Amino acid sequence: MTCAIFYASKSGHAKEVANKISFALDEIRVFDISLTGSEYISDYKHIIFGVSTWDHGQMQKDWQKIWDDFKYINFKGKTVAIFGLGDQKKYPDEFADAMRYVYDDLSKSGANIVGFTSTQGYEFNQSKAVIDDKFVGLVIDEHNQAELTNQRIKNWTEQIRADMLHATS
Repeated sequence: MTCAIFYASKSGHAKEVANKISFALDEIRVFDISLTGSEYISDYKHIIFGVSTWDHGQMQKDWQKIWDDFKYINFKGKTVAIFGLGDQKKYPDEFADAMRYVYDDLSKSGANIVGFTSTQGYEFNQSKAVIDDKFVGLVIDEHNQAELTNQRIKNWTEQIRADMLHATS
């Protein structure tokens, strides 16, 4: 499975989560887009994107910097999963919103998006990252539910591994 993770991290939480996901998926390649930009994204058939939501529903700044390039990448024939970080207590009305921006542009570009997860177990008012009562990917809240992170990653990586392997057949 040719798979890689692309993330950006200001606080270090997204980096930690990306590394845990990489380890759970047999140590796949991990790229920090603040260093690589969007340069290597097209090289992979299976891609995981990690995006944090900052302030009131905004993307982390390194994502904002590459966004114009990202929106024009052709994802047709690629299987993609998204993980996002947010703070459900401090920002209950914009919880993990940035994931939706990535999801929308991936959808427009023809990506096969996998890895939707349940909203159960989270306490928030609303999120743009929810479609049909599911998050568009894995949501991690290191500020309020860090003790759940490892199990959520384990469950999600098992799910997307199956989805990505199925997509290759």
